[in-house]
Amino acid sequence: MNFLMISISAMNKLKSLLLFSFLLLAGIVSGQDIPDAPNPPRLVNDYTNTLSGSQKEQLEQKLKAYNDSTSNQIAVVIIPSLNGYEASDYAIKLGQKWGVGQKEKRNGVVFLVSMNDRKVFIAVGYGLEGAIPDAYAKRITSTIVKPEFKAGNYFKGIDDGTDALIKLASGEYTVGPNDVISKKQGKGSGIWIIFLVIGVVIIFSLLRRRSYQHIAGRGSHSDLPFWMLMSMLGNSGNRGSDNDWGDFNGGGGDFGGFGGGDFGGGGAGDSW
Repeated sequence: MNFLMISISAMNKLKSLLLFSFLLLAGIVSGQDIPDAPNPPRLVNDYTNTLSGSQKEQLEQKLKAYNDSTSNQIAVVIIPSLNGYEASDYAIKLGQKWGVGQKEKRNGVVFLVSMNDRKVFIAVGYGLEGAIPDAYAKRITSTIVKPEFKAGNYFKGIDDGTDALIKLASGEYTVGPNDVISKKQGKGSGIWIIFLVIGVVIIFSLLRRRSYQHIAGRGSHSDLPFWMLMSMLGNSGNRGSDNDWGDFNGGGGDFGGFGGGDFGGGGAGDSW
């Protein structure tokens, strides 16, 4: 009886040891599936040589300039295969492992492309989920990136896709009713406001002039609407300049590295 109990106890311990070894091995293997953060640090990492050297440098300079201007970090990662992972899991694990984004702001984005699986996924850090919700990320991958990838234009798909992410994070672009990324009506709507103000001022001027004709004849107040108009136009021009979008396509220094950002599952993707 004692021998049987000892045997059962030994078997249970052996099972536990085997399970622990399996989980440990699985963790090691899964860790090897996801590459370490690049050293020296880079925002554009192509492990497949899909992009030319000049294309990688062009993207790198754009994303470095964006990081320098806003502290938001967009990492482009092109891999041969997902090795059995879901694209979303791979992108999120990579973003966490590399620490894409700033630790305090958690403002990182991983733009993942798996060539053999023909899948693209945009993982969005906690701090940018409000500016780039899942629906927006989905429409970027489906309406901007996917058509270019299907045509073999991988650089253009990535370049246009990252441009859309940058503009969404700035509030310059929004999602329209037809599931496309459309520019907000900024300066155009301002022009209509200016015309409306001019119309109101002209009507006010005519009414005011008639009033003064009855009271004191044509008088010294006729210049008032002109100054009102100039003041209003000046204020409208100042408001318009606040909405101008900065240019992130300039150069920048060497990328200083990822800041320890975190990801919670935000983002979306597609296949081509």
